[in-house]
Amino acid sequence: MYKNGLSIVFISLFLITLVAQALTGWKQHNQELMELKQDQLAFSVYLQSGHFISATFENFESEFLQMALYVLLTIFLRQKGSAESKSLEDKEEVDREPVNRPDAPWPVKKGGWVLMVYKNSLSIAFGILFLFSWAMHLYGSWENNNIEQLAKNLPQQSVFQYLTEPEFWFETFQNWQSEFLSVFSIVFLTIYLRQKGSPESKPVDAPHMETGK
Repeated sequence: MYKNGLSIVFISLFLITLVAQALTGWKQHNQELMELKQDQLAFSVYLQSGHFISATFENFESEFLQMALYVLLTIFLRQKGSAESKSLEDKEEVDREPVNRPDAPWPVKKGGWVLMVYKNSLSIAFGILFLFSWAMHLYGSWENNNIEQLAKNLPQQSVFQYLTEPEFWFETFQNWQSEFLSVFSIVFLTIYLRQKGSPESKPVDAPHMETGK
């Protein structure tokens, strides 16, 4: 627990809140179906519904986009005074070329294209997770929209037709903008504010304009 506490706590919080989301979303969706005079769904069926899939992956999508952009943009961009930025002048340890040493990961020892992929594997992974989540969000939102269309005796739409509607993009942008704001907040606030003991903060006595942790 001591060695892995951060990941254990966050995955536990994720699972708890995911279950809470599923239960409350199930009740909310059944209320909506009742208002539309449609049959209510069993919980197991709800977990496969567009309503649950859309709501879940809509959030995953924005988080993975945030992390992908954050990993990539912090390679090139700086923020004077921020604990989240690389130094304005000095070279960083993360910028050096990998050295083939005994305890190095196997892609470093392998070299070639394997190493090239491994050098960018974090941003690649977040990019793939973002694209998958975006596609699942689209699928769930489209399926849920067609259920509502059917209940209202309106024609169902193809995925391409649905992409031209504002609903999906409203769901998308309302999540994206919140993620961009949260990244800006930690980048900017770490210039002036401190949290003793946190690796995301500068030392309490560090000057405001000192850049990096």
